[in-house]
Amino acid sequence: MARVQPEQQAPVVQRVRIRYTKRGPLRFTSHRDFARALERAVRRAHLPIAYSSGFHPHPRISYVSAAPTGVASEAEYAEIALQKRMDPADLRRDLDAALPPGLDVVEAVEAQGGGLDERIEASLWRLELPGVAREAATPAIEAFLSADEVLVERMTKKGLRTIDARGPVARLSLNSDESGAETAPHAADTDSCAILDLVVQHVTPSVRPDDVLAGLRVAAGLEPPVPPRVTRLAQGMIAEHGEGATPSVTGVESGNGAGPSPAAAAGLTDPLGPDRGTAVTA
Repeated sequence: MARVQPEQQAPVVQRVRIRYTKRGPLRFTSHRDFARALERAVRRAHLPIAYSSGFHPHPRISYVSAAPTGVASEAEYAEIALQKRMDPADLRRDLDAALPPGLDVVEAVEAQGGGLDERIEASLWRLELPGVAREAATPAIEAFLSADEVLVERMTKKGLRTIDARGPVARLSLNSDESGAETAPHAADTDSCAILDLVVQHVTPSVRPDDVLAGLRVAAGLEPPVPPRVTRLAQGMIAEHGEGATPSVTGVESGNGAGPSPAAAAGLTDPLGPDRGTAVTA
């Protein structure tokens, strides 16, 4: 009896890279939840998605460095493989319309080669600390940065693990923009809400914003009285690490629509920069 062979899927003819957001209550969406939502949106939008071959075909979608559950983000990335060519502008529009508000596709470009994960080595985070005055945050930041290492504990699937929260931190500073609501959209009283800008390199084991906050508590006893609000503003390469690197100017725009983006100010390159030319930004 001949062995049944799995159906062969149509080949990939185009790859489109998207930047999407997690905003508002959708920040509590886990990566697995988002992956399911995206696959449903792909079907509703009737995109010519490519599938893996085998007895159990899966949509050919790859993700890069997903943000933790409970964290908002303006810079999440995925790559979608298609079996028919499609205008990235149409894909962005149709896919965004099929996703719930808060999970927003804000940019789409056709991949021009090179791995997307190879263009990302760090993240820019904004930490809003309600109930913490700027004057209290300054010495805590100085104590953290002056330490050779700051050891914190994190519970993992394999049990309690000790990690160095200081080593991967490339930058930690008070946000210098005094425009108030522009930089602290979630803070009711910006005078009692210190806002920190944090650039963390992607390492193994990963160091997350909550690890750095734990490090501030260990190094200086700083502990917000209420849970902080964390937003990832950008991802990319630290500019001085790459030849001919150019800081991103297409990340999250400044509040008044002028001046450099937070990514540019942090010295991060734009992961989609080498692919841009067919970009559409909402």
